[in-house]
Amino acid sequence: MKNIFDKTVSDEVIARIQNLNPDSSAQWGKMTVDQMLAHCNVIYELIYEDKYPKPTGLKKLLLKWFVKNLVVNEKPYKRNNPTATEFLVTSRRDFEIEQRRLIDYIKKTLELGENYFDGKESHSFGKLKSWEWNNMFYKHLDHHLTQFAV
Repeated sequence: MKNIFDKTVSDEVIARIQNLNPDSSAQWGKMTVDQMLAHCNVIYELIYEDKYPKPTGLKKLLLKWFVKNLVVNEKPYKRNNPTATEFLVTSRRDFEIEQRRLIDYIKKTLELGENYFDGKESHSFGKLKSWEWNNMFYKHLDHHLTQFAV
């Protein structure tokens, strides 16, 4: 798995995002490119903004026991996997705004670095190691950028 905390890798991902345009179409799935960018921003909103309630009780346990490993391992996501409710983006968004937000979030994450994330509490999965954060970030971005052929 490539390391999103490495500047070369982050720059590569940002270049892929910059290769998107408002008319980019998906090779699979239902999202438009603006919705995909907004969807990718949600993972960063969970970290940097207090926008979503944290899961509690049974939902939190189920996320930690059954979902966490699927998200943080190195196995690529399958096409058309179901999406968690918090990550669903069904309305159209402003392409340029969502693109800029995602690039800014990637840059912020790179600046904070691997050490910042090592042991940091995840919104849904509890404390994660930096390599788990990396896999979650990179795998998700790569999946959706591949979906849009960049």
